[in-house]
Amino acid sequence: MSYREFNPKYYKSEFSLIFAELLKLEKPSSKKLRKILSKYPKDGSQIFSKDQLIEGFKYLKQEGFLGPEQSLPPLLQMKPTRSISGVTVVTVLTKPFPCPGKCIFCPNDIRMPKSYIASEPGAQRALKNRFNPYSQVYNRLKALHQIGHPTDKIELLVLGGTWSYYPKKYQIWFIKECFRALNDFDPEKIKAIDITLPNKHFDVQDNRLNRHLRNKLREQSYNKLVKSNEYFDLFGRYITSDENATWDELFIEQKGNETANSRCVGLVLETRPDMLNPSQVMDLRKLGATKIQIGVQTLDEYVNRKNKRMETKRQIAQAFKLLRLAGFKIHAHIMPNLYLATPEKDIDTYKELFHSLDFKPDELKIYPTSIIANTKLDELYKQGKHKPYDLDTLTEILAECISITPEYCRLTRIIRDIPSHEINAGNKITNLREIVEEKLNQEGRSNRNIRNREIQNRVVSIEDLHLDIQNYQTSVSTEKFLQFITRDDKIAGFLRLSLPKSKNKHVISEELTNAAIIREVHVYGPSLSIGKSSQGQAQHIGLGTKLINYASNIAQKEGYSKLSVISAIGTKSYYRKKGFKDGRFYQHLLFN
Repeated sequence: MSYREFNPKYYKSEFSLIFAELLKLEKPSSKKLRKILSKYPKDGSQIFSKDQLIEGFKYLKQEGFLGPEQSLPPLLQMKPTRSISGVTVVTVLTKPFPCPGKCIFCPNDIRMPKSYIASEPGAQRALKNRFNPYSQVYNRLKALHQIGHPTDKIELLVLGGTWSYYPKKYQIWFIKECFRALNDFDPEKIKAIDITLPNKHFDVQDNRLNRHLRNKLREQSYNKLVKSNEYFDLFGRYITSDENATWDELFIEQKGNETANSRCVGLVLETRPDMLNPSQVMDLRKLGATKIQIGVQTLDEYVNRKNKRMETKRQIAQAFKLLRLAGFKIHAHIMPNLYLATPEKDIDTYKELFHSLDFKPDELKIYPTSIIANTKLDELYKQGKHKPYDLDTLTEILAECISITPEYCRLTRIIRDIPSHEINAGNKITNLREIVEEKLNQEGRSNRNIRNREIQNRVVSIEDLHLDIQNYQTSVSTEKFLQFITRDDKIAGFLRLSLPKSKNKHVISEELTNAAIIREVHVYGPSLSIGKSSQGQAQHIGLGTKLINYASNIAQKEGYSKLSVISAIGTKSYYRKKGFKDGRFYQHLLFN
């Protein structure tokens, strides 16, 4: 029986008995779950699947057989790491579009925005939804809800090409539609959305379009091809819609999201450093963004030029400066093993990234260079002019990088999620991070980045924690990383406080003149529904309030006139309850 045919009401008795036993377990385990399920089989002989158990749990709650305070047992939650850091992530992609970059390593999948491949998981979902932002968000929320994840606190991650290069009207429309989908989603009244056309080009397994147009890349660039009439007739017309919206229309959807069922508690956009200026940065904030991903790839100017990255180190530094002054969290990408790089140059880049006052990202993705078909790097590889690092060399580079990562930085990823069959040469090991971290552990080397210290779903009390403050300097600010940690150095919550060196007229927004800025507040533990409590979970023992109070005291002592926060649309009501007043694009706690 397929999932859609499954009706939980037919198994009311079995589900009642299963959950009566399961919810009594003091220490649930997979072994105990299997034992319970074998006692109450489906149709007398089958074992209920996890998604069926989730549907059964929802049915029992809806019919009043379970109390409203009962939450889905974590044991049943499918892929629990998707929300273990306190929020549920929804990833969407923009449509294929020209890119200002000319990077020699960048994939050229004609069906995708530049640098993405159709077989990547998030890209597959985008292709199925024809890159429509509303459909991508709504259908992803639906899927996450069906496998047991909360959908009320959403970090929206927008990927694809260079965001700042897309037309402004497309940017506004895309984000407006994302917010509209969040506002429309109701777990109790899920509607069917299917805009997939019966067109072979939207079948991820059908690569005919890519093969047909790929040969033309030898005659013209990706940028020219995706703007051609032939491309539009074969593919583009199926993803084009009325991509037009005003700022006011976006602001209406943002206002509605402040109290929606699915609130955006973080909006992440990605762009190139050389595309940012004060006006562009302010537009990112108007869209509602709180975190910006930017590709650094290397700080070696020679390697940069030979890989045709185009932007200079000075431009990268300027991007960091502007983003930090505007209060954004900065999520950088670097790529070891670029063309003409060496292990020594890669490690030097990593050290400079954290030692130089110009950089110091809050989060980082380390993507060892993969050689993808139909790229200039692939040609150089076939000519014997580029050689990927062997596993031992790459492992040691990554181990060295991780070991020197400061504790205020979160290493989000170590490899990119590219299917191995898409990689002509380079690393294909999917658990490379695990291998590197085991090496660090065996050799007794440091691994204190945030991701390795997250408390996850561990139960704690305030007595188990103490406040630790890490101070570091940048070219434009003193940064204070306030963290509540356990005795064994696990992190339960943190706050990033930025103290600008200049208190005069602000280069990004007059709102931020003479303001200390909270760039991020994050409390760990499984994502819990807004307004609900969970005994001993880090999100509900007041850590956020305590961190804000500490930040306020520091800002006042340092002589700032206010404490500002780059709040997400869906967290505005939270900060209002803490005494913050709405500004135009920030919220402020004013000092007398």
